[in-house]
Amino acid sequence: MRRLNRLNQYQRLWQTSAGEDQSVSVTALASRCFCSERHMRTLLRQMQASGWLSWEAQSGRGKRGNLHFHVAPDSLRSRMLEEALNTGQQQNALALAQLDADDLRALLNPFLGGLWQNETPTLRIPYYRPLEPLVPGFLPGRAEQHLAGQIFSGLTRFITRSFLPQGDLAHHWDVSQDALQWRFHLHATLHWHNGDAVTAGQLQTRLLMLLDLPALRKLFASVARIEVSHPWCLTFMLYRPDYWLAHRLASYGSRLAHPQQPLVGTGAFRLVTFSRELVRLESHEHYHLGHPLLKAVEYWITPQLFEQNLGTSCRHPVQIAIGQADELQHLQPVGNSISLGFCYFAQRPGARLSPAQSRRLVQIIHDTSLLQTLPLDENLINPTRELLPGWAMPDWPQQNVPLPEKLTLLYHLPVELHAMAEQLKRYLAMLGCELTVIFHDGKNWEGCTQLATADLMMGDRLIGEAPEYTLEQWLRCDPLWPNLLAAPQYAHLQATLDEVQRQPDQCQRNAALQDVFDNLMHAATLTPLFNYQYRISAPPGVEGIELNTRGWFDFTEAWLPAPRAEEAGRC
Repeated sequence: MRRLNRLNQYQRLWQTSAGEDQSVSVTALASRCFCSERHMRTLLRQMQASGWLSWEAQSGRGKRGNLHFHVAPDSLRSRMLEEALNTGQQQNALALAQLDADDLRALLNPFLGGLWQNETPTLRIPYYRPLEPLVPGFLPGRAEQHLAGQIFSGLTRFITRSFLPQGDLAHHWDVSQDALQWRFHLHATLHWHNGDAVTAGQLQTRLLMLLDLPALRKLFASVARIEVSHPWCLTFMLYRPDYWLAHRLASYGSRLAHPQQPLVGTGAFRLVTFSRELVRLESHEHYHLGHPLLKAVEYWITPQLFEQNLGTSCRHPVQIAIGQADELQHLQPVGNSISLGFCYFAQRPGARLSPAQSRRLVQIIHDTSLLQTLPLDENLINPTRELLPGWAMPDWPQQNVPLPEKLTLLYHLPVELHAMAEQLKRYLAMLGCELTVIFHDGKNWEGCTQLATADLMMGDRLIGEAPEYTLEQWLRCDPLWPNLLAAPQYAHLQATLDEVQRQPDQCQRNAALQDVFDNLMHAATLTPLFNYQYRISAPPGVEGIELNTRGWFDFTEAWLPAPRAEEAGRC
């Protein structure tokens, strides 16, 4: 990009005097720009023709000329960035934005939020970290989970304001009387993002590839085989009834990509750019459901400084602000809710802790000021005694037994658990218990080698669109449980879940699952700590934003009013 190179050279000339007039030779200028004197004279002519500066040369080799600057480099960079964005040249815009994080945020602010550019309604979202690759199966981050739901479709899906799965790639489904055969009838006009028609065989292939993943194999343990029983019908044959099957197929981990092209899906938005600096989605013109009004969504990555020794994703932003610099004072809260997801405290049963000691640790956390005095931002967390509304932890008589002399606590992200671990360590030290704290640099327990030996664990449990089902999935698939529980206890847990999934009635199934978690809480094996307070703010004119269960909003529902006549000429 020649203009960018010329801008960088101009900035080198500017920096020496901070934009003040200079009396300088061509030789000195060429040295600053690391080029020949001949090329330096060409650059000066080009910059003068562009109106950036004035150059009055003096005759004679080595003579000093007069250099006068007309415009600051930051102003030029901003102008060129706007031009690149208006004409859809995101890669050129990225090249222009190669700045330190603080400078990058300042430069991008005027172009964030909802804008009509090049007759395209575009939503630009500032984000604090690079997004991780969208690999098949379960993803650790909320942003990645949400993004997968916008790009890929499943046979079924969850919709806003409903906990029950709905049709997606499948128009509808039916279940045999013995619940061992589930037939999913596909839409006949499905298209991949590359324009190719979707076939049932492709979906079968991708489903079988998902079932090869260990976590998904656990999730679909009741599935014996998947058949293409008709060009527009997929049939699931089960070993045993599983009335969670439609829920399992609607979860983000079961979304289906093209079997040969893992980033090509059938969702409302197709992935156009995925880099550490920019992620761009564009609407899918052949989408089989309601088409979004937004034509493009962009994540502009503006990294922030992270705390040392807590990894590169230690922040847990649950408050999203979408807006332009001159509109920040006008931002309005458009979503505010207590998340159903929670951070939890787990204890290994039958190890160093007796039942009474385990109960005392729970009481230390919830019946003292420990949770209320965490050094965290105000209105970020909400201490809770419930896993889900109505699923409350027990109240025991006061436990005054002495604690073990030493315990080990293992925890992973988010960063709020770092504050929790340090607070608990100090509190237990006053009671004569030395707590060794181990941090696992990750958003989940994948790859954690200490999980099988720690006495205590703390982690984060995201809740999806169907809360009860999400917790059933957690018990089936998370590495926490086979490491936390002894082999007979874990086998009993899985057998109990198999019995729960046989219940055809949704309410009875949820009640049976609640009994499972009640038992875990009564044994002090599992204890909720706190929920997050999700918030989204946006400027006037960005419509249709409503918080979902992951603290994001459905891009298919957001929209921008058309610009007024006097503004249309500037878009």
